Parts: sequence; C-alpha cells; structure tokens
Amino acid sequence: MAAVEGVEITGPRGDRYDEILTPDALRLLASLQRELGPRRAQLLAARETRQVEISAGGSFDFLPGSRQVRDDPAWRVAAPAPGLVDRRVEITGPTDRKMTVNALNSGANVWLADFEDANTPLWENMVTGQLNLKDTLDRTIDFTSDEGKSYRLAPDEELATIVVRPRGWHLDEKHLLVDGRRVSGSLFDFALYFFHCARRQLDKGKGPYFYLPKMESHREARLWNELREHSAGLNAGRWDYLFSIIKKFRSRGREFVLPERNSVTMTAPMMRAYTELLVKSCHRRGAHAMGGMAAFIPSRDPEVNATATAKVRDDKTREAGDGFDGSWVAHPAMVALCKEVFDAALGDRPNQLDRLREEVSVSAQDLLAVAKTPGTITEAGLRNDVSVALQYLATWLGGNGAVAIFNLMEDAATAEIARSQVWQWLHNGVTLDDGPLVTRGLVQRIMGEELDKIRASAGAAFDAPRYDQAVALFTEVALADTYAEFLTIPAYERMP
Repeated sequence: MAAVEGVEITGPRGDRYDEILTPDALRLLASLQRELGPRRAQLLAARETRQVEISAGGSFDFLPGSRQVRDDPAWRVAAPAPGLVDRRVEITGPTDRKMTVNALNSGANVWLADFEDANTPLWENMVTGQLNLKDTLDRTIDFTSDEGKSYRLAPDEELATIVVRPRGWHLDEKHLLVDGRRVSGSLFDFALYFFHCARRQLDKGKGPYFYLPKMESHREARLWNELREHSAGLNAGRWDYLFSIIKKFRSRGREFVLPERNSVTMTAPMMRAYTELLVKSCHRRGAHAMGGMAAFIPSRDPEVNATATAKVRDDKTREAGDGFDGSWVAHPAMVALCKEVFDAALGDRPNQLDRLREEVSVSAQDLLAVAKTPGTITEAGLRNDVSVALQYLATWLGGNGAVAIFNLMEDAATAEIARSQVWQWLHNGVTLDDGPLVTRGLVQRIMGEELDKIRASAGAAFDAPRYDQAVALFTEVALADTYAEFLTIPAYERMP
C-alpha cells in the first residue's frame, strides 16, 4: 500500500487489504477527518455537558428553537430512493462472508450491513467487511465453506438492497491515524464504502445508502449532512431507546429505574408513545417508519419455537397496525413471518406513508414516563442480565458481535442494557422484588454462579482466558462508581 501524507496504518496487513486501503480512498478519509474531526470532538464534548445537566435534575423536551421547523407542514424529505420504496422486511447482521450471502439471499427487502452493534471492530472485520461488500457488487463473493457448503448469490433482482451502518460518532478506529490522531470510526466505515461502492451501486440502479446510529442531537445529524433532503426514515430502535433512558437518567433515583429488560415490552406507555410519535413524525414528512427488531432465532425445541413465533407475530401485527412501513429481523428464518404480516397489512402497496396518524398526541413527559412501565426486578432478571453480558462480552472480545444467547440474537445494544441495569440498580439502592438489596457482593456472587453454569454448559469449549477478560470488563462497566458511556469503548481498548 502506497504511503499517503499524514496517514499511518498501524493495523496488520492482510490478504487483499490493498484493494480497500488504496491511496485515493485514504486521501478521501483523511480529508473528511481533517474537515469534520474538530467538530466531531466538540459535539462529543457537548454530550458530556448535557449529561451533567441531566444528572443535576434537567430533562429533555422538544427544543423551542426548532418549533418553527416542527410546525411547518410544508416540507418533506426526498422521495424514496431506488431499492428503498418497499421496505416491509429488513434483516440486520455483520458483514462476514457467510452473513453477507445469507442476508442478501434471505428474501428480505433490505439488508442492514452492520459495522456497528452486530459487529466487533477487530481490524480484520473492518477491512474484510469492506471487501465483502465490494465483492458482492462485483458478484465475486461466492464461496464454499470448510464444511463443504456452497454460498452463492441469487440474481441481482432477487437480492436485498444494501444499507450500511457505520460506527457511531463516539467510536474511533485505532489502527489508522491521520496527522498522528485516531480517525473517526464513523468516517472510516463511511469513506471506504463510499469510495469503493458508490459508483458500483449507482451502476446497478441503486445508491450508497447509510443507517446513521447513536446520534444524540440534531447537531450530530447535521455533521453528516443536512438530512432533510437525504433522510430515508427512522427506525424504532427499542434497545437503543431503553439503553439511552437508563444511561441518561442513571443517577436520578427510582423514578427512572426500569424493570428488568425482558419484562419491558413495546406496550409499555412510554414505548407506545415513542413508536406512535415516530410513525406520525415520519409519515408527515414522507419518510419511512421502520419497526423494531425481532431478535428470536430458531430453536430445536418445537414448544420454544411456537411460543416465540407467536410473540413475534403479535409484535409485527401491532407494528403493521400502528402504521409502520416494515420491520427488522435478526435471522433469515424470521423473514417469511414478518413479510406475511406486512403483506396482510399492505397488500399491493409498497408502504403506508399515507397513514398520517394525525390523532396521535405525545408530550415529552409521555416519552419519559419510566415510572409507568409495568414489570418486576427479580433475582432471575439480575441473573439474566449478568449471564447475557458475560456471554456476549466473551464472544465480542473474540471477534463476533452478533451472538445467539437463550434463543435470542444479542448485540451490543442489548449487552449495554444488561450491564447498565446492573449499574443503575446497584447505585440507586434497588431491592429485588423477591430478594435482597442489590450490592456489589450480591452481583459478584451471581457472576461466579452464572459463570459456573456457562462453564458447565460449554464443557471443553469453555474459553477460560476469554471469560476472565469478560469478567474484568463487566466489573469495570457494571460495578465501578464511574459509569462508562459505552461498554464498547473500554472493550475496544482490550482488543489487538
């Protein structure tokens, strides 16, 4: 790879990396970093200032300064781009070769090619993921696995539309420096995909589409672009919403303590307010409203499958009835069920943008009605949080960011909820509904017991060093007095 002024690659060189890390691509990345990096740093600092205000008793509301924009009925986003008109089923997943082929062939309308929550930012993953996207568009990704299974792309017209999710503004890419400083992970993912694949996508009649995650203000959105002319919609990211509620109000006492995560459903008052306002806001501007994730993955147990499938059907039926234009799944086996539900609601229409939901009225207080959320905080819930977090972190540190645990596909967002709930319960004097006060000692005892269960279940496959790392990381992000804003930041520093 030829040298580019001011750019230093500290990550190892791998097979075909030079096809992605080309001089011209690196020049684009360096240019974006130099232009946008200082503003990104200011916006991340503004998050800290806002958190101080919230912790001191502040709250969120609709900004008075943007009332004129909200009240203006005239403006609309651009018409849906090619490949994004009908989005009734979207599948998410990391960009490894197997997932790339399976997701594109799944029958979903869109594949969210994830460099963020469903991915571990190992240097190898970040570069080979870009290679896989390029190879997909060149139709050279077909391969045969070590087990002898053949993976071949369907014809282009049958493939899902690719939407790339780069990392959030808070994450760095430590293996590439511009002028001696780490480059933004967001800009790394965006620039390399845009440079190599934008023209390829346009030549196929589509375009370079992006899902922009983890933004905490309109100013952060504006750093990407003036999104009014470029927005394809919003997703009801239920896990990120719950994580954000816990994170922002973590030290505000019982009023902002949620029940254990598995008992918080989308029918809770604040979640209903959130989803209904999302549909109304999107459709008023001609943008798609996308439903939340169906995280269930098939089990060998028919009874488990039947129960979970019924819950997924109910969830998707509620979303379709609320006016959503489509929804997310985590596993190809759920595509047909989700499509069946939305087919019944949409019929021959590609979406239901005409459902304006003008009857919906939601206040800021409705969106923050944590205390009205039904549910419990039990020892079983605490154990689930601990076990899921440990299993996820051990696998994440090993290079896999989408992990099947207890018949659910877990990603970084659900792990964030698990560890954040433990931190919040510990630091707000929560007593379990069926047991003692949550203390460090209690959590540490449960950690040991859950680790013993994991070890027994894994048998010879148990990776003791990796779980030692996971225990240390969980202790840091769940039990320390200082709350880590994102577990992926200290976790990333533990990776090569």
